[in-house]
This record gives sequence, C-alpha cells and structure tokens, in this order.
Amino acid sequence: MQTKSLWTESVPQTEFSALTNYFDVDVAIVGGGITGLTAAILLQRAGKHVAVIDNAQIAKGESGYTTAHLTQVLDNRYHQLISDFGEDQARLVAASKRAAIDCIEALTADYRIACGFEHVPGFLYSENDTAGDLAQEAEAMGKVKISAELLPAAPLPFKTKQAIRIDNQGQFHPRQYMLALAAEIVRKDGHIFEHTRVTHVEDGTPCRVEFDRGHITARHVIIAANVPVTNWLFLNTKISAYRTYALGAKLRTPLQPGLYWDTADPYHYIRTYRDPSEGDILIVGGEDHKTGTKEDTVTCFEKLELYARAHFDIGAVPYYWSGQIIKPLDGLPYIGLNSLSKHVYVSTGYNGNGMTFGTLGAMLLTDLILERPSEWAALYTATRLHPLASIGNFIAENKDVPLHMIGDRLAHGDVQTTDEIQPNEGKLISVEGHKVAAYRDAEGSLHACSAVCPHMGGIVHWNSAESSWDCPCHGSRFTAQGKMTNGPAVSDLKPVSVPEPAAAR
Repeated sequence: MQTKSLWTESVPQTEFSALTNYFDVDVAIVGGGITGLTAAILLQRAGKHVAVIDNAQIAKGESGYTTAHLTQVLDNRYHQLISDFGEDQARLVAASKRAAIDCIEALTADYRIACGFEHVPGFLYSENDTAGDLAQEAEAMGKVKISAELLPAAPLPFKTKQAIRIDNQGQFHPRQYMLALAAEIVRKDGHIFEHTRVTHVEDGTPCRVEFDRGHITARHVIIAANVPVTNWLFLNTKISAYRTYALGAKLRTPLQPGLYWDTADPYHYIRTYRDPSEGDILIVGGEDHKTGTKEDTVTCFEKLELYARAHFDIGAVPYYWSGQIIKPLDGLPYIGLNSLSKHVYVSTGYNGNGMTFGTLGAMLLTDLILERPSEWAALYTATRLHPLASIGNFIAENKDVPLHMIGDRLAHGDVQTTDEIQPNEGKLISVEGHKVAAYRDAEGSLHACSAVCPHMGGIVHWNSAESSWDCPCHGSRFTAQGKMTNGPAVSDLKPVSVPEPAAAR
C-alpha cells in the first residue's frame, strides 16, 4: 500500500544543500526535527552560531509522522510516576510539559507562525468498566497540579463509561511550525544542511562531527535524531523502538475539538485537523508493536480503519502513515550529556509524546549549554538508571535482543529461492549460510543486501506496508534497497550478489 502523512503532503518540500566541506560553529545539531530546530532557535536567541544537519530533509523525519498532540498527559500515567519517582518529581514532570506547550505557543506568537496552534481540552476515557483506574489517575493529576475533572463520559459519538477532562492542552500543524522555525534560523545566519549523514562524533575541545562529505567542529554537539547514533551500549539498552500507525479520514459529522486517548489495549489516540481545502480530517492513531517484529503491517492500518469506521462518521481515507516511538525504561526521556562526554548532548525516549518532550529537550539542552540552572536537569539526565522504575522493563525489553541476534541467524529464510519473491515484495533468504534481505521492485529487478544490521548485528525484517527493512533489536530502518533511514545505524545494508534461477531472470 502507499503511505503518506497528512503533514508532509500539505506543506511544500524543503531544498537545503548538503554539507560538502569543513565548517565551524558554536553548536552543531544533528537532527532537523522538533528538538533540533527548537534548540537552534533558542540558542540563536542567546547569541550562538548554530548549524542543523539532517540525514534526509528537515521536519520530515519522525517529526513529520506524528499526530501532534501537545499534552501533559503521559502514556505511563501519573499515579505510576508518583509511585516510581515520588510526588515532587512527578510534579516537576507536569510542570516541564506545561512549559514546553507554553514555549511552542510563545514561539508561534513571536514569529507569527500560521500553524493552527490552539488550546483544546484533553480527554482520557474508557469504553469499559475501568472507573477505578480513571479515578486514581484523576486524583494523581490533581496532586501534580494538573487541572483534571472526572466526567461520566467523554464528548464522543459513541458510548463511553467515564472520562477525565484535562484543560489547556494543545494541537497544531507540526511541519508548518517547524519550517517557520527553519526559515527564522536561516534568516538569522544559522545554517541548515540536508541529505548529510553523520558517520562519527568525537567529543573534545572542540568537538568534531564527521559526515559522509565533510565535517564540522563545534564547542558543543546536540544529537537530536530520534535515536542517538553516538551511544551503542549505555543508552541503546535503555530505550526500545516501537512502530505506531495513524490515518487521516474525511470527517462527515463534526467532532468536538480536543485530544482523546482511550484505555484499550492496544490503545487509540484521536484528534481533528481543519484542512483549508478538504475540511475536517479525523486523525486516529494506534496499533503499536515493537519495530521489526511484524511483517504484515498492512493489517495494522486495516484494523485502525475498521476502528475508525465503527466509531466515527467518516468518508474517504486519503492519509495513512506510521512513526517510530522510542520508549524509555522508566517512562521519562533521556536528556542531557551523553555517557562519558563533556560537550556532546542527547535527547531521546519521548514515549509517544514527541512534540511536547521534544520541545522540552531543546529547552533543557539550551540551559545546559548556556550553563543556566534548571530544576529539570537531574530528573531527565541521560545517564540515569532508576532501579524501581527501570529494572523490570530493562529485562522485558532486552530479553528479545539475543534471541534476534542468534535465533534469526539460525532460522530458515522466508523463501528458498529468489524466484519466489514477487514484485514489490521483500523476503529473507539464506545464501551460503548468510541471511540476505532480497527485494524485487515493480519492474522485476532484484535488489539484495546483507540482512545484518550494521548497528549491532541484528537481522532485519520486512515491513510490507512501508516497503522497508526494520531491525527488531534497536529499531534501525532501511529502504527496500538497503539505504539507512533511521538510526542508530549510521550506514546502509551491505549490497551482496545473489544468483537468480533462470525462471526468475
């Protein structure tokens, strides 16, 4: 199937040049999404000379495949956060997320960005009998100073048992916002480079960031990619990659503006967007699963559409897209100095709250680089390991890695010979004891690469909906022809030669 994001389709593409030589700046920012662009703006305001470098195009990575909820609500719930971290720390989380939403609103106003920013209420609701859980969460939100009201039902066109209303949340068009920030960065003599892949980051005085066609020296480096490419062990074992799916459907019966999240498993998240030409678009997300563990991902979109049609009055569905969620062990992002570094910073693990936590990451890293005090720094430090909240999840999320590293190598391929691979299809095949990722394009030509992920040696698996090779170990992703699109890998799958039977040729 053809996937396309509402946000990427409704805004023109960018055309920034690639980095091809040597450059020197105060701060080099790797990653042109919400974190990187916001950090660049905030650092420029403080007088810093910045450069933003993206592997592909700015605001078109994971930040272009969001549903753009701006919220204080957490996937892990505040009552669990209070249990794991204590009430004072949980209150800091709520306050920091509020500050991030306020920052987006302020930048929108300062630069007069037409991105549809608006305050809307949020509703956490249940279709089943989970009233006790919602009452517990409403009480926890009150403890952390979030305005929350327990209601008998959510304002939705289907029956719900109970709901929590959370006021003063927000929504916007993420790419309209981010591209306006990019224009301001360039206008103030900042630099943006696209189609430039980082190959190595060296901490030092200055730091050195090497790319495929040049390098940058900088006093500080921010790794603002979805998954940092600078930490192979300490950080990657504390985060897990999940795919999440979304669709945009034409809404025939208006829905009260708001952000909606249910308590189902798998859960759903919902909002609307008013398109100038198409009218109201219903955005529904969900059907999460660990990256690289499901080949028939088309069924995820099919289940999501069945849910949307059963609950809402919708017509055509012109948009389908998916994104990569990075889940931290204890539910909170890792933001701060990279392990064993003095001038290299990371920000990751947004746990499905990328727009809010991504903005917070930019705010906090700006404070750290400028050596300004921050009450949030210790809470989000990237090197932390919180035993109470982390150990169980550490075991659960990493137990599959050795199984994939070893078991996937020993397993038989998906097919025995390449003539079994149909056009627009990818399959694993064993060739002389080695796993090969083989893809046949629409014209019938075969493209073969090593199936071994260059990050840490996991075996990639085919993603049918997006025609990509995904690694189940740490979430690296590659095109059907093996080109790297998502880290932590920094290189492509290695091309290999596979002889084809005469019938296939």
